[in-house]
Amino acid sequence: MKRVTPFLMFEGRAEEAMTLYCETIPGSRVLEVARYGSGEDGPRGTLKLARISVCGLELMVFNSPVNHAFTFTPAASLYVDCSTEAELEGIVEVLSKEGNFLMPPANYGFSQRFAWLNDRFGVSWQVNLP
Repeated sequence: MKRVTPFLMFEGRAEEAMTLYCETIPGSRVLEVARYGSGEDGPRGTLKLARISVCGLELMVFNSPVNHAFTFTPAASLYVDCSTEAELEGIVEVLSKEGNFLMPPANYGFSQRFAWLNDRFGVSWQVNLP
């Protein structure tokens, strides 16, 4: 076995999500992008599959050309440990736009500051200041 990589499947918004994550989480970047070509199932030129590094964690981001009866669930989330409260607040501010909080930013006793949210794409994030 070579590795295990989290795989995020979107329906038409993968590039938007990829860009948001790489611009919002410090130390993140796009590693590789493949786009749909002529004759493929997705719209030509749109993102098909990408590999990104989110603060050192490699993720695959896929744009499904098929509508599914399912989406993301908070049972699986991306957990981010921040270095400062300002960093946490900045990440939470961006990721929560058009999303919803499961636990708004606060001190819940297990960390200095913590927030759990679903972003506008439905991806669940736990953002922590240890």
